[in-house]
Amino acid sequence: MSEIKRTLTIAGNDSSGGAGLAADLKTFTEFGCYGQVAVTTLVSMDPDNNWSHNVFPIELEVVKQQLTTVLASEQPLAAVKTGMIGTVELVHLVAETIERNQLKNVVIDPVLVCKGEDEVLNPETADALREKLVPLADVVTPNLFEAAVLAQTDPIKSIEDMEEAAKKIHALGAKHIVIKGGKALDDAQAIDLYYDGETFEVLATDKVNHGHNHGAGCTFAAAITAGLANDLLVKDAIHQAKDFVTAAIASGFAYNQYVGAVYHSAVRFK
Repeated sequence: MSEIKRTLTIAGNDSSGGAGLAADLKTFTEFGCYGQVAVTTLVSMDPDNNWSHNVFPIELEVVKQQLTTVLASEQPLAAVKTGMIGTVELVHLVAETIERNQLKNVVIDPVLVCKGEDEVLNPETADALREKLVPLADVVTPNLFEAAVLAQTDPIKSIEDMEEAAKKIHALGAKHIVIKGGKALDDAQAIDLYYDGETFEVLATDKVNHGHNHGAGCTFAAAITAGLANDLLVKDAIHQAKDFVTAAIASGFAYNQYVGAVYHSAVRFK
């Protein structure tokens, strides 16, 4: 048997299973990785109130004990992904854990909003993410809203805006940036932008129009994490992740009248 690739997600729980730690663990498994999780947040959705979100951060000491458990293995972590980290104190704990243990292949998915929401979940955490976690990132994967918050720019409405935001996020210390434009910038294509500090690359695929894309951002970042765990170069991991999430969206399904989820096993069962 080949070496076990342990991958950790430090993320929230989405009870619908499309996003958050459920998406991460399912994605890790599709790439042959041994997924582990430290739960930071519980999220529930209210079907009687237009699928509004309720967010419950986990106590700091509980998260700390989870991380202690994960790090107690004799098998080193091959890669780490962060997702929803809802408080400043949790951001500091995660950053300290990454630095103290010299964790490698760190993918920061700076979750600031839930699907269907347009306000920062906890505005006070944005500065902490920008100052503490983004500088530790091998790859950071914001969506358009999150990229604008991290870069402290106006709302992003074009590829040129994405490029400007990517430069500013790189200046914070992140080695590689992928801004997830998705379906927002073009009527026909799903567009993301990759920047390595020197050159830009537009990643474009034909848009899937059924709208079953809940969890796409988490899944994309988790697939990058798994690619790095499996020793791919960053650019190759990103391209592989783009193909993976495109297939997951194409095979997505209507969860209910409010949201449609991606299908994480689409590549395996196509």
